[in-house]
Amino acid sequence: MHDDNPSATALLHDAFPAEVRRSPLGWKALLAWENQHRVVLPEPYRTFTAEIANGTHEGPPDEGGLLPLGEKPDSWTRWEADYWMSPQPFDGTAARRPAEPFPLGEEWQWEYDYDDHTLHSPVLHGLYQHGSVLLGSDRPGAYWTLVVAGPQRGQVWWLGDGCATPYASPPGQPGGGFLDWVGDWHTGQGWWCPE
Repeated sequence: MHDDNPSATALLHDAFPAEVRRSPLGWKALLAWENQHRVVLPEPYRTFTAEIANGTHEGPPDEGGLLPLGEKPDSWTRWEADYWMSPQPFDGTAARRPAEPFPLGEEWQWEYDYDDHTLHSPVLHGLYQHGSVLLGSDRPGAYWTLVVAGPQRGQVWWLGDGCATPYASPPGQPGGGFLDWVGDWHTGQGWWCPE
């Protein structure tokens, strides 16, 4: 029922000391959430949420830490995109649907590749609402997600205004999962290197 990777558990405990952790959700509540949303969360995020912390008060992401399971950042309902490029505005109040497959398999920069609303608009809306749980925000309009349904399951993705890209560790390599993302933040590597 839980992740049996001691090195993953050690890294997560080290990256998030007790004073920044929110109370873990517990297995009963986690299973209820999964049943309600018809999805099984990928490891080690699943065990982390059930046994270690259901969110944190400090990063990553750098703005406010990890969100509790199923929550949205404060800016989710009010950010204004420069590159939304869909005839229908983003609806931050709509229910997210984690069991629907995440719609992308590779990076997409729609600010440069948006010539047909009938093709791109459903993908754009699905990108923000389907197949993932929100991990948090770096700033309004820039969100980290963990894909929980579809071929990209287990990968962390960054959704920015005008593009979406899988987290890679190291950059340029195939996408990284939750543990890669946390580990790089904790050690200041990869995308988390100071500029």
